[in-house]
Amino acid sequence: MTTSTAADWAAWQESWDRQQESYMPDREERFRIMLDMVEAFVGPAPRVLDLACGTGSITARLLARLPHATSTGIDLDPALLTIARGTFDGDDRVTFVEADLKDPDWPARLPYDTYDAVLTATALHWLRTDPLDTLYGQVAGLVRHGGVFMNADHMIDDSTPRINAIESTRRRTRMEQATRGGALDWAEWWALAAKDPVLAAPTARRFEIYGVHADGEMPSAAWHARTLLAHGFGEARPVWCSPSDTLLLALK
Repeated sequence: MTTSTAADWAAWQESWDRQQESYMPDREERFRIMLDMVEAFVGPAPRVLDLACGTGSITARLLARLPHATSTGIDLDPALLTIARGTFDGDDRVTFVEADLKDPDWPARLPYDTYDAVLTATALHWLRTDPLDTLYGQVAGLVRHGGVFMNADHMIDDSTPRINAIESTRRRTRMEQATRGGALDWAEWWALAAKDPVLAAPTARRFEIYGVHADGEMPSAAWHARTLLAHGFGEARPVWCSPSDTLLLALK
């Protein structure tokens, strides 16, 4: 049976980070602000739900910053969950749940009824607005009073088409520069995973589930804030943004 070592999982995490940073060079900045807000609002030992956790990028940074935190990671992607489980194997602060966030019963699979913070990054644009609206209602039921939800993602304002066009051109140029510098793009990273003895089978399953890429939507930060408020959060607004991405915080 083929197995992977801790060093192998660390290498996959590093490779995933570099691939993601080719699209989002300010990725670490949004994570830093996210964890600043977690610590400020709910303290140094929070119970966190890492929503659509992927390889556990948020969880890794959470535990490095706040070692007394606990994290539940939930995702449907079998390949990224394989990396996450390998990375955190033996760490009793971390639990992973495989579930579809479009399944109405996914919250019942979690180990806790409530969380101090629910965090997600660059994931929910895989959903269209109707299922995302439903998801936000479920998230509202999981965040305790005084707790927070944060979503860092692509949030496009359709009222600024000229600004959006220039930013899109700028991003393509930046990505081309990263690729020339040796960074793998999305397709190249998954092609590499498909050849790995441990990841090949879960990668195949992953493409059966998702296809090549998202068929979701990227509503504006105003839409996200308005929808979260409608589901019972007391306050919601951006706490960080770049020309194309926003970190939106909602306080219960």
